[in-house]
Amino acid sequence: MANKAIVWIRDDLRVSDNSALLYANLNHDKVSAIYIFNKENFDNKREAQKWWISKSLESFKEDLDKFNINLELIISEEVKFFSEIKHKDISIYWNKVYEPMQLDLDKKISKILNNKNIEYKFFKGNVLNEFQTIKKKDGTPFKVFSPFWRHAEPIYLDRIPKKEKGLIKLQEKIDLFKSDSRPNNILPVKKWYKKFENYWRVSERESQIQLQKFLKDRILNYGTNRDFPSLNGSSKLSPYIRNGQLNVNNIWRNCSNVKTKNIGIRKYLNELGWREFSHSLINNFPEMLKGNLRKEFDKFPWVKNKKNLNAWKKGLTGYPIVDAGMRQMYETGWMHNRIRMVVGSFLVKHLRIDWKEGEKHFRNCLLDFNEANNVAQWQWVAGCGADAAPYFRIFNPILQGEKFDKNGDYVKKWVPELKNYPARFIHKPWELEDKFQKSINTIIGKDYPKPIVIHENARKDALDAFQSIKK
Repeated sequence: MANKAIVWIRDDLRVSDNSALLYANLNHDKVSAIYIFNKENFDNKREAQKWWISKSLESFKEDLDKFNINLELIISEEVKFFSEIKHKDISIYWNKVYEPMQLDLDKKISKILNNKNIEYKFFKGNVLNEFQTIKKKDGTPFKVFSPFWRHAEPIYLDRIPKKEKGLIKLQEKIDLFKSDSRPNNILPVKKWYKKFENYWRVSERESQIQLQKFLKDRILNYGTNRDFPSLNGSSKLSPYIRNGQLNVNNIWRNCSNVKTKNIGIRKYLNELGWREFSHSLINNFPEMLKGNLRKEFDKFPWVKNKKNLNAWKKGLTGYPIVDAGMRQMYETGWMHNRIRMVVGSFLVKHLRIDWKEGEKHFRNCLLDFNEANNVAQWQWVAGCGADAAPYFRIFNPILQGEKFDKNGDYVKKWVPELKNYPARFIHKPWELEDKFQKSINTIIGKDYPKPIVIHENARKDALDAFQSIKK
């Protein structure tokens, strides 16, 4: 075994529960961690995540320094980097990322290292189960969540990994590549990300603080409160999970340690199950990353309307609950899960704009963007994916608002133009008489847009379009 080791960091920016890092630390005298930033994977695609990763690298470097492990940021392309590596007396380790492109990349890197006679080893990544281990009795993958999770959860419970040992401090820190790249070199050119700093603290330590707060204060009421966007009812751990500050095994252990068990904990663990299901889907059916899983939707008459698409992106559709969600995402890099379903349904069913436009916009704006979750959830909403919501289930944005934001607190926070509107009209402000609109200095059509489509008409058109592909 070589004296030196490289740990290739990807979606695992943490020192605890990091199998590749721990193995290198315990088996080598000198360890260097590298993060390869491939611009092709981010530019004009994942702009919001550039900010999170930049901040993550800063805090992760500080954490690694305590163990005399250096972190080097390499701005390059992965195959090119490993093809040009000249170090011989070295071993290389990494954790898997469960996306088809990343698993293919693992194979390419493995082949390169084999040809160079460089020792390497990869480890299980940030999932509960390896997706290929969860199959039906006939060996085929699941397409429906409930039977998938009924099968997958017991398999995990039978082999829950023990908490890993902690890192040890090495005698000497090494700098293998003399990289002069700094985390702020990868920040987006457009400064819109500066607002994120008002809402997030990015570090492994902060992820643990937020996990404990959630378990202490909110998880018992999670089953109910998670549906109400004005409440602090969800975990908001998704960016930490996505970028690897939190390992899902760590979350499971902590949930298991909560003394009072109830439906809230069960609901939250099911959300981890949905994440597992999404990873299984995109790896067993990789074609869904670029198109509809249900092929009959290839004939669906999507509408190309740039004006309506831009109104949706900017939160100017005239439907307050939709606009509040889109503005929350642009401001904070995150959107409440119930509202994600509402704005998604509005795009694909009220506007009949292809779900791929929504998936692309979410990918660019969400700090917690995850390829598996994003694609699977968009196809679920559109009705063209696995275990999908039926296309005729069309969320009424007015009723959704009245049910889950009864007093309009969420809307008033993110759509301040409507802050003076009575609760009775907050989700249908166009129905307030003109004289009252003038009295509160917010006129629909001037200070806030009129609805860009009429719900009843849009619903009928969507159902007609769905019927057309069944012929």
